[in-house]
Amino acid sequence: MMDYRVYSLKWRPQSFDEVVAQEHIIKVLKNQILYNRLANAYLFSGPHGVGKTSTARIFAKSLNCEKGPTVNPCQKCSNCIEITESRSLDVIEIDGASNRGIDEIRALRENVKFSPTKSRFKIYIIDEVHMLTTEAFNALLKTLEEPPPFVKFIFATTQPHKVIPTILSRCQRFNFKRLSVNKIMEQLKKIILAEKIDIAEEILISVARASQGSLRDAESILDQLISFKREKLSIDDVMSVLGILDIEILFSLTDRIIQKDPQGLIRFLNKIIQEGKDLELILNNLIEHFRNLLVAKISKADFSLLDLPLEISQRLFQQSQAFSVEELLHFFNTLVSIQEMTKRVDSFSIPLEVGLIKLCQDKEGSIKEITKETEENIGSSNESKQKEIPAISEDIVSDSSEHLIDNQETVSGQNSVSLDEIKSRWSEIIESIQKIKMYVATYLSEGTIQELKDNTLVISFAKNNSFHKEVLERKDNKAIIEKILESMFKVKIKLNFILSKEEITKKEENPFIKTIIETFNARPINRE
Repeated sequence: MMDYRVYSLKWRPQSFDEVVAQEHIIKVLKNQILYNRLANAYLFSGPHGVGKTSTARIFAKSLNCEKGPTVNPCQKCSNCIEITESRSLDVIEIDGASNRGIDEIRALRENVKFSPTKSRFKIYIIDEVHMLTTEAFNALLKTLEEPPPFVKFIFATTQPHKVIPTILSRCQRFNFKRLSVNKIMEQLKKIILAEKIDIAEEILISVARASQGSLRDAESILDQLISFKREKLSIDDVMSVLGILDIEILFSLTDRIIQKDPQGLIRFLNKIIQEGKDLELILNNLIEHFRNLLVAKISKADFSLLDLPLEISQRLFQQSQAFSVEELLHFFNTLVSIQEMTKRVDSFSIPLEVGLIKLCQDKEGSIKEITKETEENIGSSNESKQKEIPAISEDIVSDSSEHLIDNQETVSGQNSVSLDEIKSRWSEIIESIQKIKMYVATYLSEGTIQELKDNTLVISFAKNNSFHKEVLERKDNKAIIEKILESMFKVKIKLNFILSKEEITKKEENPFIKTIIETFNARPINRE
């Protein structure tokens, strides 16, 4: 009885043609062999599980095959067999993580001088080369630049930025890319067909998504699932074994937002939480789902923009029609804000639940209704102060400030406003913006008013809030704030956002936490 081999080893590519989705690299390596333009050293960089070490072995076989050098190693000669079985004396594989010191590299330098035992080249494959110490790298420099003519180096790493520049400059670098979901599914289908295993396509989709672009991870996940249950494997089995989220859950959560059903949304969320689903996983997948909806919305049925099977791409396109581009951008930013908030509070569920309820309310109000309500609120709030304020056009929330329409005459620039006036009505300004774009108001509220000079209002943000500054500097967002200021003070006020040298550390300073505290009648716990 033969020993069982896991799929990641059994289905490891043995020739250039079997390497998946790295054609840009394979073509160059083949041409170097065909035209005898071989380099002294190569650096293969990229994520784990995408074929770096496998390609290095295939390259070694191509160079040392008894019928070579050839782009199609025979796989039958003693050299090819020994390299495949990792027992060739002339192809030395070194783990950079466990042989990272200068003593190991000195030993390598001594051995480099000796000719190959029986092959054409002596080839050193150093995996995770970035783990070598600086001293070890420096000891390797001279040998790497002028090795004996029969020596080749192939380095593999997942973190090329940690390889010192003097080493990089002596290597030909090849960047391996993550595999798309469709490419991984194609390979998995080949495996289950050859292994005579019947698995539904939706399960393969889940496996491909869970692998995050790593073919080796996808093969290992498939192997694990088949060991769990070889026949009639269901999507529930996949979710229970791997803890991944079924895409149907994402569609169902989004449907409840479309239906403006916060109660049903929270009930459904609690149900999947009770089934053991990870809250962080749910939020991350929701963010990805709304990104896919946004791409589907702007794709105009061009599904090549989505790295997903055709059926799912079509469903995403159909569901995206229930939203405007503005809504999808707003919802995406809201989910990202929730993700940021979970890093500042102990509870993961509270920000997620409150945020999802907010999405239902935002969908229920819709952008146009929110704008209309804003006009009424601004008018009524200032009526008591006997200040007539022009109505705000709904075009304020359009994607470009070029569409901004002022229904009344442009306010004269001769009027002036003081810094104290702006500060005294700052909360009112935030509240008015909140009715148009919640995340703009949230980010703006975390800024500090610095000065008003020549009708330019300077607002600073802590240096760890640079993302807030970048969002508010977008043309459409900046136009909304300036339009609100102009409406309230009857003078054009420009904005200038800057970063200070200080950082925000107190959790209580975030308005979202304040909202949570007020909503649930909670009290902050001082852990200092």
